[in-house]
Amino acid sequence: MDKKEEISISVIKRLPRYYRFLQSLKENGIIRISSKELANRMGLTASQIRHDFNCFGGFGQQGYGYNVPELHSKIGEILGVGVERKTILIGAGNLGKAVCNKIFGVNSGFKLIGIFDKNEAICGNMIKGIPVRNIEYIENFCIDNKPVCAVICIPSNDMKELADLLINLGIKSFWNFSNYDIAMAHPEVLVENAHLTDSLMTLGYLTASLSDVSPEEAL
Repeated sequence: MDKKEEISISVIKRLPRYYRFLQSLKENGIIRISSKELANRMGLTASQIRHDFNCFGGFGQQGYGYNVPELHSKIGEILGVGVERKTILIGAGNLGKAVCNKIFGVNSGFKLIGIFDKNEAICGNMIKGIPVRNIEYIENFCIDNKPVCAVICIPSNDMKELADLLINLGIKSFWNFSNYDIAMAHPEVLVENAHLTDSLMTLGYLTASLSDVSPEEAL
């Protein structure tokens, strides 16, 4: 079995957080840090941090700790931030525009090359220097440009046929903001779901747990 397949998803999901913290340390001129100090800053344990890094070979030196710029660079390599994976976005409404403007352009490892929508009033607009094309042109665009990732910012009821089409056109991974379960229909592709309402409801539960009033009593 490939070593990558043995690494738990919980470790993988912590990598972007490590990357973000190390970026902040770098910007503040910190060159060296111990696992204990990094753990204190991040609310983790030193042993957990050492375990996570050891999954990728380990990066520290006994008695020295970690070189912050080096570690930041190594984790960036693992995350593939220096790679530009061709990406398209479907749905240029408020959510799609926010994703384009706030996410793409940073060193994420994904390069936005096309934006699509079915709303004629939106088509032709420019977002981040990219024209919004009508969804009817998506097949020819994918054949010509060969994107490998799609960001989905449209309602679930429009998704089934579109997901089938995109996968047939070579899309291998999805950042999915819809409620359509792409992974259930297509277990062969990679899907990272971003269900914003799920996150908000989780916060609602946690907030209610801080109060003496139960969710039922609050109704």
